Amino acid sequence: MSDTPKKSYRTIVLLLLTLVYGFNFIDRQIVGILAPWIQADLDLTNTQMGLLIGLAFAVFYTVMGVPIAFLADRVNRKGLLAVALATWSGFTALTGFAQNFVHIGLARIGVGVGEAGGSPPSHSIISDLYGKEERAGALGVYSLGIPLGIMSAYFITVALMGADPETVNWRRIFLILGMSGVVLAGIVLIAIREPERGAMEVSTPKQEVKKIPFGEALATLLTIKSWWWMAFGIAFASFAAYALSGFQTKFLGLLDSDIDIRRTLLWLGLINGIFYASGTYLGAKFVDRKARQSVRAYGWIPALSIAIALPLGLAAMWVPTVNGHLLMIIPVQFLLGVYLGPSFAIAQTLAPVHIRAMSTALFFFILNMIALGGGPTAAGILIDVFSSDTVSELQATRMALSTVFASFLLAIFSFMMVYKNLPKDWAAAEARNEAASTS
Repeated sequence: MSDTPKKSYRTIVLLLLTLVYGFNFIDRQIVGILAPWIQADLDLTNTQMGLLIGLAFAVFYTVMGVPIAFLADRVNRKGLLAVALATWSGFTALTGFAQNFVHIGLARIGVGVGEAGGSPPSHSIISDLYGKEERAGALGVYSLGIPLGIMSAYFITVALMGADPETVNWRRIFLILGMSGVVLAGIVLIAIREPERGAMEVSTPKQEVKKIPFGEALATLLTIKSWWWMAFGIAFASFAAYALSGFQTKFLGLLDSDIDIRRTLLWLGLINGIFYASGTYLGAKFVDRKARQSVRAYGWIPALSIAIALPLGLAAMWVPTVNGHLLMIIPVQFLLGVYLGPSFAIAQTLAPVHIRAMSTALFFFILNMIALGGGPTAAGILIDVFSSDTVSELQATRMALSTVFASFLLAIFSFMMVYKNLPKDWAAAEARNEAASTS
């Protein structure tokens, strides 16, 4: 095996990549948090807000992810990541100048194109710094960028929303976030060294991993059942999670018109930062430990977490008070973090070494077209469909978000199919990587 990078350097790179991923989710989450004020200022419908949070962003994010990942498997990954971060941050800043649905839609498309270059090179870099025995844990740490980014989005909103909650300057918030991301892109370019591809898979010091032709490697990926079931599992689990996060601020405002919005946003930030982050980290570590006994743990642990989250999530939508909702959502957020690290680890471990960035891009294509593109969009449409003269917007929002939670059933089924197929696919991946390193 090639010289393993120093632990301190690996940790610094992992934390920096996690910070970048956090910025990804700050820029993504902030639209949902600020939705009531954006919607009022630009006179947007629930369907239009759902499209902005979901489909308008997700289509370009997922479609561009594939060609960008093709580049990430061939060019300098840290440079690609820095350019991507600067791009999405620039369009985040431009969002602050939007005057109508078309303007803000185009800005969201630009953010989506930039963010498509975030995770594929990051996952690939991490997999070349951590061996398969540590990979789920490392990717679990990286996945902390999701809850920490979401938490930061709430805190930033509270810090920058101004003195009057009725007239939040949402444009200024987008400008400050965008400029901060551009600065971070420069730090990425300076601080990270490009690692050797496949370094953690090579069994002898002087050998290089044989480069598999792209078509052959992709064809191999298409035959790995566990990879596909894991992708569908995380996608269907995240479908409801994205729908909830996109309309949660609006829902709580409808639930209590006298809500203390600053206090509520702070609590939502803390819940995500503590409980979602804890679930992400502890879930990855728990799977790492249980997988030493049986790799089936990658399937049954996520399935169990979602099975428990389903009734709790439904209950959170129908409690009569804001405090009741916040209390019920705590275990839901913890359980929604459990499947992230294991899912991302499977996307890397089962993929041929030289298409790992492409594997991540395809994984995210499935995840984000279904979850990010579908969840908020479906919720926005359903709110408008259910609203009528006899059904209040609060009831319509409850009905819409409760409906999208049905996607958890599909997630449970998908994770159990991982449980069934993974031992065979895992052994095949080990044999494939060993053959590539000794040919």
